[in-house]
Amino acid sequence: MDKLKLHTPDKIQKNFAALAALFPNAVTETIIGYDENAKAIIERAIDADVLRQEINAHVVEGKEERYQFTWPDKKKSVLLANAPIAATLRPCREESVDFDNTKNLYIEGDNLDVLKLLQETYLGKVKMIYIDPPYNTGNDFIYGDDFAEDTREFLSRDGQYDDDGNRMVKNLDGSGRFHTDWLNMIYPRLRVARDLLSDDGVIFISIGDIELDNLKKICDEIFGEANHIAEFVWNSSTGGGIRSKYVNQNHEYCLCYARDKVSLPMFFAPLSEEAVKMYNKKDENGIYREKDFAWKNSSANINQIYPIVCPDGSRVRPKPGYIYRFVEGTFMEYKKKNYVVFKQTKTGPLIGDDGKRAKWNIYIKKYLDDGKGAPSSLIPKSAVGISNLGTDTIQDIFGSRVFNNAKSFQYLSYLLNIGLDNSSIILDFFSGSATTAHAAMRLNSGDGGNRKFIMVQLPEVCPTESEAAKAGYKNICEIGQERIRRAGEKIKTESPLTAQDLDTGFRVLKLDSSNMKDVYCTPQETIQRDIYGLTDNIKEDRSPEDLLFQVMLDLGILLSSKIERRQIADAAVFSVMDNYLIACFDSMTDGTVTEIARLKPYYAVFRDKSFASDSTLANFEQIFATYSPTTVRRVL
Repeated sequence: MDKLKLHTPDKIQKNFAALAALFPNAVTETIIGYDENAKAIIERAIDADVLRQEINAHVVEGKEERYQFTWPDKKKSVLLANAPIAATLRPCREESVDFDNTKNLYIEGDNLDVLKLLQETYLGKVKMIYIDPPYNTGNDFIYGDDFAEDTREFLSRDGQYDDDGNRMVKNLDGSGRFHTDWLNMIYPRLRVARDLLSDDGVIFISIGDIELDNLKKICDEIFGEANHIAEFVWNSSTGGGIRSKYVNQNHEYCLCYARDKVSLPMFFAPLSEEAVKMYNKKDENGIYREKDFAWKNSSANINQIYPIVCPDGSRVRPKPGYIYRFVEGTFMEYKKKNYVVFKQTKTGPLIGDDGKRAKWNIYIKKYLDDGKGAPSSLIPKSAVGISNLGTDTIQDIFGSRVFNNAKSFQYLSYLLNIGLDNSSIILDFFSGSATTAHAAMRLNSGDGGNRKFIMVQLPEVCPTESEAAKAGYKNICEIGQERIRRAGEKIKTESPLTAQDLDTGFRVLKLDSSNMKDVYCTPQETIQRDIYGLTDNIKEDRSPEDLLFQVMLDLGILLSSKIERRQIADAAVFSVMDNYLIACFDSMTDGTVTEIARLKPYYAVFRDKSFASDSTLANFEQIFATYSPTTVRRVL
């Protein structure tokens, strides 16, 4: 029974909790005074300077002397995470597979910009994020975001491209910004990605030794220290090869954080194939294995030593050094549920009342669904193999090593099984060779699941002398897409029965500038010939489907939604999610508008210049008011 509080609510704590939930990075510790022994009194507080930075479009100066994790340009990386962009995602049907039916996405472009475009549509909808970012070894490329200019300038990028067109720079360990550049790269991306996770969502991040500590501090700040789940260590190597000068590196790390640990369901480690084979019996409750009810234990717990009556009326108990697995009350509950098996035997850990070996042994049924326990923070190679399997898979799929150091789908499958149900959305915004997509498809084939993936990758150009370039691949995105195609076909060939309805397709979307023309020019920037080009606010090279996807982003409609092309009256229209959205960018008459209104869509979107006449434009609102007054109308 709850007691009456007998006082008004503590609004101070309520306000603190609200701010902490919105801005976990602003939670800090501060000195509020000193006790009689001159010892500092410290309490949790909200960092006002951090809070001011979150709601300002310029760098806020403030005191720096406090407990915090910081680095040069951190405030600008916060600003970069929060700053808006003018961009869109354009569909590419010719590179897609099963464009009209698939629920999977492959997005080409800078992952920070892509994440920003997804943050409204996929807010709280992603159950699991896995990323394998560059580890800052000095040889890996990292994204070269510029932090030396104000907001408007660095959003336009300063042209730090290499000769092949990659907006990337090498981060050599001799650089004075070795850690700073990496932190400025990863921080804004994780900030935006956090908002995509569902309340019960989780993120896994593969990382090496060099940035492990820094990444953990960043994640503590972004996700909250209380939401740290584990620091998994994968025994990923056999330790062979060239001997290291100091220590052979036989492991890899994977940090795991929850969006909200309170909402996160339990983790269960996937059983190995060998373990699954032990479950070789089946009844009305499922697949099970028989397990000895008596087990060797020196505790001699008297509550777990008692007589049990066997089917022939004889009584048995554990022999010395053994006890039963449950107390008597729990055993009787198992017996009522038909979870107990008696078998006649000449051997076993039971004795009769006469002290001689019993004729019976007792087993309990352990069902497959109950056989999974919490995963260990140490992931053994016996469960997922070693890191070389990733490269072997690439060799097997492509016939050559077109991608180096790929993660293995066995490892990704293990992580997906830990942190994901079988019908959720998975996001990988450093997708590389698309191992995450491969793992998701294999799992769906095995258990009939409906996992959906979103792969995001910058189209980094393959070096001229690389195996990838020799095989005809221009950039990493071409490799990733081709892997999904080939892996999907292979899964269907190897498992024709379980993969009949398997979704191995993907919609390719490419990051590009906004479909809308930049009409926001000052008078001195406008010349006479520009005025004629501004009669239409849509760029000339953009298709109706380009416009549709920008509308879907703006309205928060999943980019994998079902899209149908229809002819209504004399106009071509798009119907999304069975008339949830109807978009028409074709010329429209009163009849077209009327037919669309009769369908009663939730959203109706048109181009400003689509109206065939001024009278159609004038009648537009009245037509909808008559046939579908609740439809939300938008005009581009």
